[in-house]
Amino acid sequence: MRVHKHADLKGLEEQISERGLYLFRSLVERYIEAGQPVSSRALARDSGLDISPATVRNVMADLEDIGLIRSPHTSAGRIPTVKGYRLFVDSLLQLSDMESSKLQSISEEMQLETDAQQLLERTSSMLSRITRLAGVVTLPKSDSLTVRQVEFIPLSGDQVLMVLVMNDHEVQNRIFHTRRAFTLSELQEASGYLSDLLRLGSGLQAARGQLVREMRRTRDDINQLMQAVIEFAEQACRSREGNEDYVLAGGTNLMEIGDLGDVERIKRLFQTFEEKRDILHLLDEAIQAEGVRIFIGEESGYEVLDNCSVVASPYEVDGRVVGVLGVIGPTRMPYSEVIPVVDVTARMLSVALNFQP
Repeated sequence: MRVHKHADLKGLEEQISERGLYLFRSLVERYIEAGQPVSSRALARDSGLDISPATVRNVMADLEDIGLIRSPHTSAGRIPTVKGYRLFVDSLLQLSDMESSKLQSISEEMQLETDAQQLLERTSSMLSRITRLAGVVTLPKSDSLTVRQVEFIPLSGDQVLMVLVMNDHEVQNRIFHTRRAFTLSELQEASGYLSDLLRLGSGLQAARGQLVREMRRTRDDINQLMQAVIEFAEQACRSREGNEDYVLAGGTNLMEIGDLGDVERIKRLFQTFEEKRDILHLLDEAIQAEGVRIFIGEESGYEVLDNCSVVASPYEVDGRVVGVLGVIGPTRMPYSEVIPVVDVTARMLSVALNFQP
């Protein structure tokens, strides 16, 4: 599994003693599990090291000085900062093996016979159910759409029905008026030629260029029909622009988590989910990542997400990254369990989409 790491903390680990790193990791793990600030006395007692609370307090003071932990309000205990969580996730986290029941649940969802849209919705709900957080899956981006297949069907007179199949299994139809009637064999030849162009050319622009060259020396009438199809295909892709969307499930799970703040902050978070723009922009940053990308607290750049973390991973269709799936929850989420779930789900969704009928 590959997890994207931040370069900002490079070398920070070397500034901390081995004992300091051990105590810091213990503090983060204890806080994630219990949700309560961790005191020096408790850390000394449970660390397994033969050290006094005073020694632990000195180590904690050093960790606080470099910004890895802080004391909330007047509490005697400490909790991790965003910087601390980042060091923990990038350098100290030990990922858990996925439970067989979780693997089976993911596998079963992916094997259900359903269309691509329903599969994405099921995936979002499954992520929420397994992690008990909010699951999110973006729909394939319009700029990643390609035409996979073109079919021409002769109608009455000079009309031809064009059937266009996109790479996320979307089908679009259009009727063209041609300058003369075409035979079925002519249209089959044209559709086969154009389909080959689109596959070999890896996109509409390459196919357009080849058609322009062909039109200079071969049958203009058929090639002009195919040129019209290219233009329509481009319009179909452009019509999806600005309508990128995502499927979110389990938002209500976040209402039960006290770490996310007061009622007003929760309301703002749900408004952000509803407006979608900021979440989509954040997830779009993960689409270029190789493997799992993690945004912790204020790293997202959106104040409403300061108490949240987003664990996301891209998924593919036909070897091309077309979307992102992930989990949204508090910064105090069980990263060791959530990261493998997101990683495995992204891989399985890619396989399932590639085998869609």
